[in-house]
Amino acid sequence: MRTGPPRVADYIISSLAARGTDHVFGVGGANIEDLYDAAHLSDGAVRAVVAKHEFSAATMAEGYHRTSGRLGVAMATSGAGAMNLVPGLAEAYAARVPVLALIGQPPRPLEGRGAFQDSSGRAGAFDAVRLFAPISRFCARVDAPGDTAALLAEAIAATRGPHRGPAVLLLPKDVQQAPADALPSLAGLLPPEPQAPAAAHREAAAALLTEAVTGGADVLLIAGDGVGRADVRAEVAELARRLGASVAVTPEAKDAFDNRDPRFVGVAGAIGHPSVQRHLEKAAVCVLVGTRLPVMARTGLEPALQDTPLICFDPEPPFTGPHRDGVPVIHVDGDLRTELRAVDDLLGALPRTRPSSERPGGGPQYLAAPRPDTPGVRLTDAVRAIESALPDDATVVSDAGNASSAVIHHLTVPRHGNFVLALGMGGMGHSFGAGIGAAFATGRRTYVVSGDGGFYAHGMEVHTAVEHDVPVTFVVFNNNAHGMCVTRERLLFDADYSYNTFKPADIAAGARAMFPALPAVTATTADELRRALLTTNDRTGPALVCVESDPDEMPPFVPFLRLIDDRPTSAGAHHDDRVTPVG
Repeated sequence: MRTGPPRVADYIISSLAARGTDHVFGVGGANIEDLYDAAHLSDGAVRAVVAKHEFSAATMAEGYHRTSGRLGVAMATSGAGAMNLVPGLAEAYAARVPVLALIGQPPRPLEGRGAFQDSSGRAGAFDAVRLFAPISRFCARVDAPGDTAALLAEAIAATRGPHRGPAVLLLPKDVQQAPADALPSLAGLLPPEPQAPAAAHREAAAALLTEAVTGGADVLLIAGDGVGRADVRAEVAELARRLGASVAVTPEAKDAFDNRDPRFVGVAGAIGHPSVQRHLEKAAVCVLVGTRLPVMARTGLEPALQDTPLICFDPEPPFTGPHRDGVPVIHVDGDLRTELRAVDDLLGALPRTRPSSERPGGGPQYLAAPRPDTPGVRLTDAVRAIESALPDDATVVSDAGNASSAVIHHLTVPRHGNFVLALGMGGMGHSFGAGIGAAFATGRRTYVVSGDGGFYAHGMEVHTAVEHDVPVTFVVFNNNAHGMCVTRERLLFDADYSYNTFKPADIAAGARAMFPALPAVTATTADELRRALLTTNDRTGPALVCVESDPDEMPPFVPFLRLIDDRPTSAGAHHDDRVTPVG
């Protein structure tokens, strides 16, 4: 039991706890161990979770925030530990996810004097501030214990500003150990949430929408992942009802709107549904909420976007590029909740709920990729099996690759669940850490869907799930390949070679051998997959199901399908009436 005055490390941990953060994620080491000690002494207010790799610690913090709204915190030591945080913070930066990175540094007296893992920028050492500044909204070194409160407040404020994202504090070991009894309360230093006024643009948006709706025109609303970050799903649903709008979502935001709602027309962009383009071409106005519509979300929509008046509710302007002369683009850059509610008030003369028959969505129209006549569970069948087993409040965390494309295109997100996908940097293996962080945040079962490539990159985080007995089901699509790279080799290079196919591996057997307490099975049919998943749902802890799939199967990815001649599509009137694609 430690005695004496609170240290700076204790002050940081207690300040985070006071703001609602009850888990921190990281990897230990000599120059960060005082913060772990402070977490241990916090009487359960903050639980420190040690990951297998710092990248995954950053993605755990990201998944924690995405499913709870609380600040995600990653802690790493100096040197290689700090360097391993870079790709995770880059993802958080690209995706505008609030993550606070607390990074230990050598004691100040040793900086510039050949200290082990020195990154002070002194005497020829590289400068960690200059490294992390471009991938953070705020980065500072705490050079004096008395500066801790002000810099911590500034870092937290930067994570939640109009341009949200990660912040980094570099903490020398002797600063962490210094007395903190004179530091002021963090609460008095934090500024209020920033509110960006946008009244003129708001009124212009309301006027354009009123004109369209009163004239009986169609409106398409595209919701992005900013909807979940701002927790404005209810406001988006209300605006869609008010406008009688059809609703699409961006690939990483499948939980931004109820996938079962009759107004839902699918996912926009490269992994999306042709029905979105059809509704955009009919629309008199396109409304973006919580998205700038990056390339992955607007592929195939560019010609129609140029001719369609656009309203964008987001802190940052849309990526859609120039519209044709005379086609208005209105950017409403204020706080999402404030602006959506204000526009709804301005639209008060419109009926609150317009009959769905006036604006029929028609449901998503699904791409039909060729089905190879080879062994392996087909992607579509596997996703349907997963969907049938999902608890109604489950979180689904998808990784990059072919399996991800199938999940984005075909999965109906649980009505009371969450959907997490990393499209900022798209790093393989992101889902393992993010899924564990989500499970810690919600306490509900989380489904991690990854390929074997993602598993080999960061799948050893399964050990973290086993260690803490968190409710995560890992679904690994094993095609013994980097499947999307194989597809690119064959489509783009007419290749009779592959750098991206591997010797077969029995992932489930390996996991069972490493972790005897972990239920790990292999599914060779969609029915086996469904039954295995239903069994795992009855557990309190983790489980792993390996799905034997085929690297030759084409994913539902628009740019690939454009390269082949036979590209039929099938439309379902409602999401439950989907037609299985056929080759």
